Amino acid sequence: MAELTVNENMIASVHYTGTLPENGEVFDSSEGRDPLSFLVGHKQMIPGFEEEIMGAKVGERREFTLTSDRAYGDRDNEAVMEIPREQFKQLEEEATLEVGMQLVAQMPHGPSPFTITSLTDETVTADFNHALAGQSLTFSVEVVELREASEEELSHGHAHGPDGHHDH
Repeated sequence: MAELTVNENMIASVHYTGTLPENGEVFDSSEGRDPLSFLVGHKQMIPGFEEEIMGAKVGERREFTLTSDRAYGDRDNEAVMEIPREQFKQLEEEATLEVGMQLVAQMPHGPSPFTITSLTDETVTADFNHALAGQSLTFSVEVVELREASEEELSHGHAHGPDGHHDH
């Protein structure tokens, strides 16, 4: 049996820790949780993540730093908007609006998370960029399991349960 390596249309299960290169702050990690499983080559992960672990074997650990264009993209200044504060009336009955708060707006194309970047009496400035947009990200990734995707997974374009079927 040839050893399996990370390749298109395989289900890879990985443990990972993501840090910000400039200060080493951990922004995401699977440590202490179940490994992350995903169908390789189907854009479930940020582009650089998949590219960098291609060919890795089970038990192999890889570390890499992605520039923003291979991670969450650059910040888009047009994704920052001012929203009349009146639209937050209902919310303000339950919570105090603060700069740095993350909220979710219901947009025509679906829910869009945003961060409040400034507040006045009249307006709320909302930044819809991904919190990690414009940043380089460092990942340490260990491949814990690899298997061929099932037909069902390939047709759905994502990983199901450990055996390749939906958990019902």
